[in-house]
Amino acid sequence: QVQLVESGGGLVQAGGSLRLSCAASGSTIGNYAMGWFRQAPGKEREVVAAISRSGGKTYYADSVKGRFTISRDNAKNTVYLQMNTLKPEDTAVYSCAAVIAFLQLPYRDYEYNYWGQGTQVTVSS
Repeated sequence: QVQLVESGGGLVQAGGSLRLSCAASGSTIGNYAMGWFRQAPGKEREVVAAISRSGGKTYYADSVKGRFTISRDNAKNTVYLQMNTLKPEDTAVYSCAAVIAFLQLPYRDYEYNYWGQGTQVTVSS
């Protein structure tokens, strides 16, 4: 079983950048696909990005393509989300998630079974 803790959220002006981190414990993340999801007030949770076990495959929501980059350092048991050119509509609670996956790259929230508590990202206009 893996425990996940996010960090790096905060308040930033539109056009700015943030890097979120998701630190895992209890198990090595080398066997896990990892994803970042977000939920804004009054909206459903949506996928932001996902990355395969080795990092060789990635998935991005259309709304963040070209602005966000997901990466992982399995040696540090950590996954990152670099967010550039932030927009007010990126404001949400961002959560990381994990699932054991060998071939496929899950990107739907119901496919993930381990979740962090989330970190707030607020982008001011």
